[in-house]
Amino acid sequence: MLRAYVWLFLAFLYAPILLLPVFAFNDGTVIAFPLDGFTTRWFGRLTTNTELHAALGNSVVVAASSAVLAVLLGLAAARAQVRYRWPGKAGMMGLIMLPLVLPEIIVAVSLLVVAVQVFGLRLSLLTLVAAHTLICVPFAVAILNASFAALDPSLEEAAIDLGETRASTFRLVTLPLVMPGIVAALLISFTISLDEFIIAFFLTGSDVTLPVYIWSLLRFPRELPVIMALGTILVILSIGILTLAEWNRRRGLKRAGMDDKGGFL
Repeated sequence: MLRAYVWLFLAFLYAPILLLPVFAFNDGTVIAFPLDGFTTRWFGRLTTNTELHAALGNSVVVAASSAVLAVLLGLAAARAQVRYRWPGKAGMMGLIMLPLVLPEIIVAVSLLVVAVQVFGLRLSLLTLVAAHTLICVPFAVAILNASFAALDPSLEEAAIDLGETRASTFRLVTLPLVMPGIVAALLISFTISLDEFIIAFFLTGSDVTLPVYIWSLLRFPRELPVIMALGTILVILSIGILTLAEWNRRRGLKRAGMDDKGGFL
């Protein structure tokens, strides 16, 4: 019964996604059965849409910047959590991980008020990068915690005993050993930022990101097949990135000689 429940749950969760390529290759503009025929013209429309290209470029810039910043901050937080003790450590780490459980709509409205009313900032891609960094840091910390926990402290101690400084030990010993976790955190953070809509909807200025642009297309029913084609490409891209991130995670555990106790998600 448990196995049947799992399969039913997966079917309920992913069946709508599996319909994306079905309607992306459908010749009709109405998203309904029966299908009108096979076509690839909706994918061709994607190559000529300049507004879509601009939104995609904005999303890539924001996602790449947010991922790099989140991993840099996550490295410091994960390192401190695994290797050091200080007063209030549990509370501080809880605050860092808090965006994982807070409703995004609350986070988005709060950030909007702080950015506009408190600091008087103009909404732009910079404000969106800061917001996406905030929500990506907990994911980076969760992944990097496992990487630092799997690292044998005696390796760093041996390097220091042999004459290396703490900085050179971190650069030459620690970073290479946790690099699979860093790559996995980068890929996950990039995917989360690329797909995020609610915070982008509130904090994007005139330069919209891809999810916000897709939302604007929903007002035009004849554009729905184009959204289906775009969604098909994004799903394939997301699955590829997540697969690569999981492969890096497992490679890191294998190098550390640890048992795999489950995926990082």
